[in-house]
Amino acid sequence: MDAGTVRRWLAASAAAISEQRDYLTQLDAAIGDADHGANMDRGFAAVVERLDGEESSQPPGKLLLTAGSTLVSTVGGASGPLWGTALRRAGRALGEADEFGAEELVAALDAALTGVVELGAAKEGEKTMVDALGPAVRVLRERVETGAGLAEALAAAREAGEEGMRATVPLQALKGRASYLGERSIGHQDPGATSTALILAALERSAAAEA
Repeated sequence: MDAGTVRRWLAASAAAISEQRDYLTQLDAAIGDADHGANMDRGFAAVVERLDGEESSQPPGKLLLTAGSTLVSTVGGASGPLWGTALRRAGRALGEADEFGAEELVAALDAALTGVVELGAAKEGEKTMVDALGPAVRVLRERVETGAGLAEALAAAREAGEEGMRATVPLQALKGRASYLGERSIGHQDPGATSTALILAALERSAAAEA
């Protein structure tokens, strides 16, 4: 994988979020400010535009740093700082290398998860994006460590993320604006976990293009 993989991933993420913008907004309307879809769509569209202006020789880590900074500067609410931190931590983990493999991807996503957990002070089970990202990173690491191919490992990670997303429905929100609703937040799928699942699926598709 290389800079092209990262560009494809972020472009595919932007496309998926744009397509599901209204759905994400509906989810957020139930337990939040009804702006998650619009915020994420605006942010990832800005990322794609920004990266289109970057030199093709930029290493993947640098592209992720740029993408993260762009999200922080263009997205309101919690999603901008959280995904901005995630991508910047992932970029720093990849460093200046022009290419990266499965193990480096695991390290980058693990760094992204750590950044989100630290910034949001959240853990799994609190009805946040961590409920999708946490299981996905854990399963990806397990599959890579046991020798699975990248495509298989990413498919399993994406499935774990989607399962975590669906598991937010019966949870009571303990973080963010949704937590203000108390028990009324039960029965709704978390929008942050949902957009995270979209981004994980985009990663799977983008990495598969390397095969």
